[in-house]
Amino acid sequence: VPLPALTEQRRKDLIRVVRAEGEACRVAIRNVRRDANNSLKELEKEKLISADDETRAQAEVQKLTDRFVAEVESLLAAKEADLLEV
Repeated sequence: VPLPALTEQRRKDLIRVVRAEGEACRVAIRNVRRDANNSLKELEKEKLISADDETRAQAEVQKLTDRFVAEVESLLAAKEADLLEV
């Protein structure tokens, strides 16, 4: 079944949707980071881990957050380029 080519306006609408989904992904990643950091603070408060361990773990969580946000950005850029192709 042949499908008609996307119009320029439809492409822009799809890019807007993709960007909104990308922002939702970034927010979800940041929420996971916040939850992980809160859990680490609780563990430190209950003396189950040391303050140094908490700091190290928070740095690791931040590295993972940065990695996954960069991956989302990469996927967004690729999808936008794909949508803009004629």
